[in-house]
Formats: sequence, structure tokens, C-alpha cells
Amino acid sequence: MDQLRKTFLQRYQDVMPKGAGALFLIQVFATLGFSVIYSTLILYATNALGMSDTLATSITGSFVALNYFLHLLGGYLGGRYLSNRSLFAIGMLLQLIGCALISIPTIPSLLWGLSTFLAGSGLNVTCINCMVTQLFEPNDKRREAAFLWNYSGMNIGFFIGFSIGGYFHLNHAYHELFLLSCLGNFIALLITAYNWKLLKDRDTSFIEASVAIKKRSRLIGIGAIITLLFALRALLQETTLCNQIILVIGVSMFALILALAVKEEGAAERNKMLGFILLAIASVIFWTLYQLAPMGLNLFIERNVDRHFMGILVAPQWVQNINTIIIILGGPLLSVLFTHLRERGINISIPFQFSLALLLIGIAFAILPFGINLANSAGLTSFSWILASYALQSTGELFISPIGYAMVGQLAPVRLRGVMMGTWMMITGVAAILSGHFSKLALGTIATTDPLITNASYSHTFGMLGWSAIGAGIVLFALIPIIRRLTQEKQDDITTTERLKLSEDSVRL
Repeated sequence: MDQLRKTFLQRYQDVMPKGAGALFLIQVFATLGFSVIYSTLILYATNALGMSDTLATSITGSFVALNYFLHLLGGYLGGRYLSNRSLFAIGMLLQLIGCALISIPTIPSLLWGLSTFLAGSGLNVTCINCMVTQLFEPNDKRREAAFLWNYSGMNIGFFIGFSIGGYFHLNHAYHELFLLSCLGNFIALLITAYNWKLLKDRDTSFIEASVAIKKRSRLIGIGAIITLLFALRALLQETTLCNQIILVIGVSMFALILALAVKEEGAAERNKMLGFILLAIASVIFWTLYQLAPMGLNLFIERNVDRHFMGILVAPQWVQNINTIIIILGGPLLSVLFTHLRERGINISIPFQFSLALLLIGIAFAILPFGINLANSAGLTSFSWILASYALQSTGELFISPIGYAMVGQLAPVRLRGVMMGTWMMITGVAAILSGHFSKLALGTIATTDPLITNASYSHTFGMLGWSAIGAGIVLFALIPIIRRLTQEKQDDITTTERLKLSEDSVRL
């Protein structure tokens, strides 16, 4: 066994450059804290802090939305005002402090903790992608393998975070859970410090600047982070205003792209931008349903589902590992399937994949009212319906998530790639706000957690969302010929290498 381990490590070192293994481990531990908060926040707020369902849902929705919105800002600050490794290290320190504050069971500590954590997690996601990219020369084909390793590390981190989150939730040990999350951030910070020289920036405006400019840039970067921290605290205090701002920005970006498309002189570029808008709307619908997981769907599983499965009491957080497992196993299988189909002359277009994603997530929610109608005498729905729903949601994700950035790179004019990539990155944030609205609708207006009473509002909301997504999927399916003409999509499907290359381009914008 020891010889096998040494052989494996030697082959890995022969293939991957120095620093790639460290970034894999950093990705595992850096993801852990976010996965704990993502899956546990609404349960902690309602169960431990006595927060109302409505307020807890608003805060959770704002947290998820702001996290995705801040990725764009992180990509702007990293490599310009701070080195990517410095911004990442600062982000991990902020995440550590944030988890420590959240562990204090008071609402003010929660809000300061979430603000501090967001200032870290929202900014450092693009940094680690940039650090992976800079390990390789532009034409180095090993980059694809490195990104696949890091994607695996991210999912390992989610799996661990969801698992320990569920365990401590069942024991109502939230204080210990968030302190343990601090440990994950601390380990990621230690690994970063130990490999500091290996992770240095290359070919960035910051690293190539003079000493005086670097000093001034650092002050600007740190000042921006401090300002962001207080701004986030204010936004989480006023979640209604926060949500309105995010929605206004999202709608404004769509309107801007539409206006630019209308003014575009070239018919080909204009049509591609119009195709982008149609696919972006489909993406908003998909992610709106998907982001119900940490909000209304999480509370439904906690209160309205018989979580005993195969003799085990299943924590709500563990349910989200269904997604993790399907993504890890289904990604490679889907790649093999698409390759096999292409060899037979069958090509799966982007709009077809988006249509299929909408249909799958629509069915995932449309079946839940059937399970609710078959609930037991206490009003508890069988866990099997949740298992089926999450399996369908996760399969749908495989058809829409991996090709998103590649699709933007394919459709966006070069001069507008930054604007359109930024819009694409904000879609998940906008969807999280909409998810919060529908979560409140599902919770109903009656102040009770009795499944016999709340099942009706859950059933109505899940059914409405499910059938709406199915309808949208059917409409999009009917529009496939039009969208393909607009986008001028080639017959060949986008390869994994192209997707990763375009994803790397996006983190620099």
C-alpha cells in the first residue's frame, strides 16, 4: 500500500506542476465553511436564534445572492490592487473570523459574522481559479486536469461540510459546528502560507507595477475590503433594500445587453446577443428553483418530511449530498455519453441542454405535491420523494451549469465579454432573491410549523414552480431552431477543454 501511494504521488508530481497539489487541498478546506453556512444558516437562525421564518429566509436569500454577486468584484480586485494570493489569504482570514462570530448565538453576531464571511468568500473564489491558471503556460494542456482536480476538491469540501453540518444539527450543537468551520478555514490559510512562494502572481498588472504603485494599490484594495464589510453589514440589516438593489442591478444589466444588441451593427453579433438573452432567462428560471434548497425546501425537509430512511434519521444538510454525489459521478458519465453520441453523428445543442435542464428541475418540483398528498397521518411526506426530487434537480444541473461560461464566451462580442460574463455571474444571485420570495410563499401566512397545516402552501408553491419550469422548458424546446439560428451554433458540441479555457478567461474579467 505504501509503495502504491508513493507511485501515485510520483506520477502526480510528474504530471502536475508544483503548487497544484496545494491548491487542491486549499480548495477542499476553503469550501468547507461556505458549505456549512449554505446548508445550515436558515436552520440555525430559526432553531437556535428564534428568528421568524420570513426573516431567516430573507437573510439566507441575501447571503446567497451577495456571495455570487461579489465574485465579479473579487475578479476585479485580484491582480490589480492586491495579488491573488494576498486577496485569497485575506479572504480566508475573514471567513475564519466570520465563522467565529456566527458561532456566538445572537442575531447581531450572526449579521456581523455573515458580513465578514461574505467579504472573504465572495472575493476569493475567483482568486483560487486565477492561482490555478497561473501555474501553467498558455498552451499547457495539463491545465484541464488541474481544474478537474480542483473541481473535485470543491465537491469534496461540500460533501464534508454538508456531512458535519447535518451531524451537529441533529445534536443542536451549532456553536461547535461553526467553530469547527473555523478550523477548516485556518487549515486552508496555513497551506496557503506554507506554499506562499509557489502561489505568487504571474503576468498581472499588480505584480508588474513599481513598488510605489504596489503600495498605493494595496491601500486601495484593503480600503475597498473594509468598506465592503460595513456595506454588507448594512445590507444584511435591511434585506428588503438589499434584495431590491440586486434585482434592479440584474434587470438593468439585461436591459443594457438588450440595448447594446439593438444598436449592434453586425447582424451576426446582434443575433448572438439576443440568443444569449433567451438562454439567460432560462437560466434564471432554473436557478430560482435550484436555490430553494437552502431556504424553503430546507425547512420543508426539516419539518414536513419523514426523514427516516433505511433506519437512519437523515439531517436536512445530508440531503444536499445527493447533489454532490450525482455531480461527481454524473459529470464524467455525461461526458462519455456526449462523446459516444457525437461519434454517431448525434450532437446535443446548448438550447437543447437548457430545455432538458428546465424539464428535469420542473419535474423535480412537480412530483413533490404528489408526495405531499400521500403523506402519513402526521402530515409527513416520505423521504423517497425528496430523494427522487434532488436526483432530478442534480441531473438537470449537469445540463446547464458546466456550459454556462463557455456559452458566454461563444456568444459575446470580444469588447462586451466582460459585461456579458458579469451578467451571467449575477444570474445566480438574482435567482437567489427570487427563491427567497417563493420560499416565503411556500411557508404560508399562518404562524405554525404543523405539517397538516403547512403542507397545503408547500404543495401549491412547489406545484406552481414545477409546472411553470416544465412549461418554460417546452417553450424553449420549441424555440431551439430559432435560437440555433441566432447563436449560429456549430454542430460540434463544446469540448471540456474549451469550457475550462473560457471559464479561465472569465475569472480575469
